[in-house]
Amino acid sequence: MNEPSSIDRLLSHPAVAIPAYFSVGILMLIICLYCFERVTKYECWQEIRKGNIAVAMATGGKIFGICNIFRFSIQTKDSIYESMLWAGGGFLLLLAAYLLFEFVTPVFRIDEEIGKDNRAVGLISLLLSVSLSYIIGAAVTLD
Repeated sequence: MNEPSSIDRLLSHPAVAIPAYFSVGILMLIICLYCFERVTKYECWQEIRKGNIAVAMATGGKIFGICNIFRFSIQTKDSIYESMLWAGGGFLLLLAAYLLFEFVTPVFRIDEEIGKDNRAVGLISLLLSVSLSYIIGAAVTLD
């Protein structure tokens, strides 16, 4: 039998586990948002600063989606390492879904419409990220 590592023993105490998972989750959120920023054609934070509501909605959906996937993986996995591994895999699925969304809408370019503050497209992007995060989250919790 494998004995728990010293880190796993420390993380068995809620006073240590809560800030540890929170810190790692925030770091992963920043990394994941950076990855999303690299694949979009608009400058997310500059557009939000200018008041682009569509970009704010799409970005908010991504933030919720990423955090929701992380919630599922943290809630069901045994160690912080396993949780973050599954959360990272879930994020890759969410990123793939975003790229697929752009590909399967040949009538217009999603990124261009969001960049032009098309709020209908921003809302659909938000809802897609949120909705898919529940499916992905449920999938990463399968044993």
